[in-house]
Amino acid sequence: MLSSVTSTSSFARAVRTAVGAPTRVVPTFRLRMTRTSASRPADSPVQVIARNKRARFEYDITEQWEAGIMLLGTEVKSLRAGRATITDAFGLVKDGEIWLLNMHVPPYEQGNQFNHDPARTRKLLLHTREIRRLIGAVERQGATLVPLELYFRGAHAKIRLGLGKGKKLHDKRETIRARDNARDIARALRSR
Repeated sequence: MLSSVTSTSSFARAVRTAVGAPTRVVPTFRLRMTRTSASRPADSPVQVIARNKRARFEYDITEQWEAGIMLLGTEVKSLRAGRATITDAFGLVKDGEIWLLNMHVPPYEQGNQFNHDPARTRKLLLHTREIRRLIGAVERQGATLVPLELYFRGAHAKIRLGLGKGKKLHDKRETIRARDNARDIARALRSR
């Protein structure tokens, strides 16, 4: 919806002319409503394709981002069939862009000579300010970009990236101990 808004009111213009102040012509500004809320509602359906279960065990995830992926047509069709692996994948910063390496999307079964390379490098789509922040975290802090989840939000393929540092062996043992304790408590509560 377009609406025009002027920066001066007719009263202010009348006061200026009465006082003798020079009048100036102020351009009319047009405000345009953005379509972000209409194009992607918060409750749009999410269809999960692949999860990286080892990522939270191997890395201490501090921040998460949702990024789009540049895909070819046969890759999208293969993902729609639910076939992808992101366990060995990781993010890489190169030339001011974020790339996803080692994500395996098997070839589309009905694809012919135009089928894609299963292990090709894919570009991730993020806003410039998000890319700058990720570059700073990866290069200065030595963090790693780990894919946590691959899914479709509406019609678009998205990947949830986690920024994390690798856990030491004692941290992994602590995670296992906490998980076992939670399982024992749940089992004891169930048996009552």
